[in-house]
Amino acid sequence: VQLQASGGGLVQAGGSLRLSCAASGRAFSRYIMGWFRQAPGKEREFVASIGPRGGIIDYADSVKGRFTISRDNAKNTMYLQMNSLKFEDASVYYCAAALSHGSHPALYGYWGQGTQVTVSS
Repeated sequence: VQLQASGGGLVQAGGSLRLSCAASGRAFSRYIMGWFRQAPGKEREFVASIGPRGGIIDYADSVKGRFTISRDNAKNTMYLQMNSLKFEDASVYYCAAALSHGSHPALYGYWGQGTQVTVSS
């Protein structure tokens, strides 16, 4: 599966953005999908994941209550609605696909190219 993330940009603190991850190739609905982020000089960190049919949703503690992950298997697309953005949310966001549930990046065998989210004052 090939993945392409989009929707990043510049947003004021407290604002919202919606990221999208479009998948091409076979059987998008087979995969657990996840969002990760990586800031300069930091390790890639888990943000959220969603099961193949939209169940088994998991969030990092840092984004719970502010971010919402969803997917539309008919459109081969996953989303990340980000509300109440904070300075510390600024990062490059990556979408990824896996065949097993989990939050470790090593579980995800397919990655998109990343989209930059910048949070300003």
